[in-house]
Amino acid sequence: MSKIAIVTDSSPYIPDHIIKENNIHVVPLVVIWGEEIFHDGVDISPVEFYERLKTDKVLPSTSQPTVADFEVVFRSLHQEGYEILAILISEALSGTVSSATQAKKMLPEATIEIVNSKTLAMALGFHVLAAAKAANKGASLAECKRLAEDAQDRSGVIFVVDTLEFLHRGGRLGAASRYLGSLLSVKPILAIEDGLIVSIDKVRTQKKALERIVDLIEERTKGHKDIRLATLHANNPDTAQFILDEASSRLSPVEKVFSEISPAIGTHAGPGAVGLAYLVDM
Repeated sequence: MSKIAIVTDSSPYIPDHIIKENNIHVVPLVVIWGEEIFHDGVDISPVEFYERLKTDKVLPSTSQPTVADFEVVFRSLHQEGYEILAILISEALSGTVSSATQAKKMLPEATIEIVNSKTLAMALGFHVLAAAKAANKGASLAECKRLAEDAQDRSGVIFVVDTLEFLHRGGRLGAASRYLGSLLSVKPILAIEDGLIVSIDKVRTQKKALERIVDLIEERTKGHKDIRLATLHANNPDTAQFILDEASSRLSPVEKVFSEISPAIGTHAGPGAVGLAYLVDM
């Protein structure tokens, strides 16, 4: 029976204890802040990042992991006798899949499969966990990959940001950009669809935005079983806990994960962003 290693990037920001419990390997994204370079969640924590973001006159930028970053991880796992499945942030939002694909070409002797999750945050995290749990029970590489791909149609992420300015500056707005001219009068409800950030609704206040997020999660999970929920928040834990509790009271999930938005993703979402990710029928 083959040994399967599950690799992901840092964008889902799966809590450390879950990473360790499921033997998941993380290749961090990169945050570039002036002359400083940080590995996402390794050299800088979310709390440190968001506190600095409030006051620093220089705005950070991000970069995908390098080809070398992936090559080191892939080579090490291959030498340990693993077949490798890398499940990564949406290719439409990051060059991470490209870096991993180039690293794979450098190791023709290794068995490596790469999945473009077409999502991020804990929606991606749930794809990773589904594959990792299967791998730990002895599933084959093909079976783990199929689970990760099947999860794409069974999951989603819905969120609201305090301002669209950070997404706009980072070029990640997509179809949501049409709301830039009315930032003061509307709170767009955002989601990831086909790998891109899109606006799926709009409301007038933060309170209504939170209520709408929970309503939409309830609508999307209605009639499904084994609902899993996870927060995503950018230095906004109380609000994240509120919507997780509210959604849980309605949906009775089989799993709840309290997760943050990583510094790399927070560079584009901005402080205060909050939302929920979900997975059903798995």
